[in-house]
Amino acid sequence: METTHDKGQQHPLLGVVASISEGFDKAATFNPTFLTPTDKAAALVELSGVVSRAQGLMLSVLATSGDVAHEAGARTAGDWFAAATRHDHRPSIGLHRLARSLDTEHVHLGAAVRDGRVNLDQARVIASALDDLPDDIVTPAVREQAELHLIDLADHWAPTPLRRLARKVLDVIAPEIGEQAERDALEREEQAAAERTRLTLTPQGDGTTRISGRISDATAARLRTYLEAFASPRRTANESDGQPIPTPRLLGLALTDLLEALPAQVLPAHGGTATTVTVHLDHDHLTAALEKAGVATLETGDAITSSHARRLACQAKILPAVLGGRSEVLDLGRSRRLHSAAQRKALRIQQPQCQAHGCTVPAAWCETHHPHAWSDGGTTDLDNAALLCCHHHHRAHDARYLTQRMPNGDYRFTRRN
Repeated sequence: METTHDKGQQHPLLGVVASISEGFDKAATFNPTFLTPTDKAAALVELSGVVSRAQGLMLSVLATSGDVAHEAGARTAGDWFAAATRHDHRPSIGLHRLARSLDTEHVHLGAAVRDGRVNLDQARVIASALDDLPDDIVTPAVREQAELHLIDLADHWAPTPLRRLARKVLDVIAPEIGEQAERDALEREEQAAAERTRLTLTPQGDGTTRISGRISDATAARLRTYLEAFASPRRTANESDGQPIPTPRLLGLALTDLLEALPAQVLPAHGGTATTVTVHLDHDHLTAALEKAGVATLETGDAITSSHARRLACQAKILPAVLGGRSEVLDLGRSRRLHSAAQRKALRIQQPQCQAHGCTVPAAWCETHHPHAWSDGGTTDLDNAALLCCHHHHRAHDARYLTQRMPNGDYRFTRRN
């Protein structure tokens, strides 16, 4: 870049930047409230272009600012930029990397950014897509053609859809190699996703556990579908105030429902035996009426109510370790048998929706409940089976509610006084 510092004169670029700043100072004296809707729309579109062009100019200068970092003793121009402009370090390093690629590798894209045709977010998407093209099958000519094609697409698409289109760019400009390139890219992406997959369960000490992690997009899409399936039939308002349940809580409840509904027979062997949850509870609590709710302990040491344990037993494979008064093991029973797939199909024909009075949740989203509890000797057959949605299944095992069978076969739940 030309310089005139040796002659004691300011470089013309600085004069242009100063003029731009003066223009913004003048613009700030106007109140945009009084613009007409048409003028506001025009101003917003124009300002967006101005911002993009200013960013393009900044990237152009940043790409050649290695000497600035050298004079300041900074590691890179990105490091210097972060400190000098009070920006976060990591994004500044990425900005410097993008600036250098636009200056040396993706020159057409760099020109489009400086012209305001491509905004910064679009430029990141396009540069990333071009960098991901495999060198072994993509020639320089094809790479340049891909760059020009993606710049044209940026005239019509925002960054997110542009990213999807960029993954298919070879299918458009070089279909003879597009399929192989996409397959190779997907294999690399899947392998990288598997290596980055993590899951952490952190007990909070208040009866909850924080779940955090990272999974592949494909796995996340499947999980999201399952959760939405469990969340969709749920009443979306709180009983206490009628206000909508926030989506994060709704999905959290759906995850709980999903785990409780997971058939035990599809789980892999765990420790040499079929996967089970061992629940330790006092014999009196096992056989108590619902209104005499006690406490059960999972094998992890976490406590749950015995009514919760009885409800889990309807859906999951529970191995009850029945304890005497001094907690000695009286009977480590066999896993309780769930209703079979054939029985559940028959139930859905007999009971097309939740059997709670007035509930319309379809049978496909319901859980199988034993009206005569297994802890009281109930059997697993069609005569002792009722389809209840998750909400009413909780009520059936909640000691605070009285369950009554109506003449038409529906179940009514009434809160006890």
